[in-house]
This record gives sequence, C-alpha cells and structure tokens, in this order.
Amino acid sequence: MVNASKNRFDGVIFDVDGVLEFQGVVYPGALELLDHLRDRDMTVRVLTNSTLKSRRTCAERLNAKGFHIDKEEIITASYATAQYLKTLHPRSCWVMLNGEGLEEFRTFHLDERNPEYIVLGDLREDFNFHNMNQALKLLLQGSKLVVMITEKVDNSMGDVELTVGAYGKMLADAARVEATYIGKPNRIIFDMTLETMNIEKNNILMVGDKIESDIRGAKNVGIQSALVKAGEFKESDLESDIKPDYLCESIQDLARLFS
Repeated sequence: MVNASKNRFDGVIFDVDGVLEFQGVVYPGALELLDHLRDRDMTVRVLTNSTLKSRRTCAERLNAKGFHIDKEEIITASYATAQYLKTLHPRSCWVMLNGEGLEEFRTFHLDERNPEYIVLGDLREDFNFHNMNQALKLLLQGSKLVVMITEKVDNSMGDVELTVGAYGKMLADAARVEATYIGKPNRIIFDMTLETMNIEKNNILMVGDKIESDIRGAKNVGIQSALVKAGEFKESDLESDIKPDYLCESIQDLARLFS
C-alpha cells in the first residue's frame, strides 16, 4: 500500500495497458482518478509502447471508454519514433509496421528497396521469411536500424507472443549492427515526454505495471515511479534490482497519493 508522498506532484505519466485498462477493460477508479488530477490542474501524459496505434487512434479509443484525453497528451512508440526520425532528416525509410501507427510516418519518403533507415514496429503476420530476410540484406548493404520498442515478449492481448524487440535483436545480431531503440525504458521516449510537460523532474510521477519498461525507464531519467500490482505485474518482479518509489495494490490505491 502507498504511503504519503513527500513531494508535491505537478504531473503524472500513465502507462495504458495494465494501469488504466487491461485487455480492453478499464480498471475501476481509473476514470475518476484522471478527472481528479485534472480538477487539481495537474499535467497528465499517457505513455505507451504501442506501435500499432497512432496518437489519434489511441485517444479515440480511450475517450470512447470514458476518459477525457487529448491526442497531444499521448506519446505512443510509433509517434516517438517518427519524431526521432524527423531530427535525422532521413533520405528514405522502410517502415515495417502494420496498423494505425503508420499514419505517424506520412511525411516520410517510404522506400522498401534502398532505405537509409529500416524502422521496425509491429508487423504482425508479416514478420515472415521474405520481409525479415530482405531487411537483413538491406542492413548488410548499409541501411541503419531503428526499433520502436525493446520488449521481446508481450502478454497484453491475453496470450504470450513475440513482439518487436525480439525481431529487432535478431536483425541486429544477424547483421552485426547497432540498433537504436525508442520506446520504454529507453531515454528517447521518456525525454520526449518530459519535454512536453515543462515541469521539474522532482514533481513528476511515472505510473506503470512493468518493472523493466515503466519503472526502469523512470529511473533512467530521474523521476519518481509507482508500480501498480495489475496488468502484467508478477510478484517475482519485486526481486528486480530496480525498485519503485511507491508500490500500489490497484489504481484506486494509487489515488491516495493525490488525496
């Protein structure tokens, strides 16, 4: 259970899957907590490793469930990757991604034959021999590799499945190249989120259900964190060398930090 906070929080960053909802079902108390934070004029951000969703579609889905969130308050891994690439001014990209997250890359020159950058997101069924082997050949010829998330395994859809980081590591190892990783727990996506908040780090809290992505990422950038025992949390996670500042039994328990 949480203890009283020593700091006054002016901003909160929420993970989505496992904190606000899980497998499409909103957790009791999540809607009320976000509304309470807004009533206190606190800055709210939603930070998700989803590559399949764009900011727009993520906001639409959350709002359809009763949340009140603007797309500008959401940072998805697909959006963060696109923003990072814009700083590089790439000649061309092969964005290996299926789903709505592709709309974040509309302004790029897309080229599957001779891209300067291979950008790996969730390709779902198209993680096949042809596409992966083509990506390997291009990396061997000099293309650079950007991987949207580090995570190799995902359970958020209800069953265990390989995800983006596993395919990214395979390609990087096979081609003997260094990949750039964007999503949690990497600094790129956290720094990008913090820049939108304009708040002192000491007054920002990260809330997540995963030690290795949410809590480790918060530690990487020097902000406090709260681990919620929900979503993909396992008791064995508490054996990690990374410790949250607060441990909460539920999103309702978390609300006591702001009461």
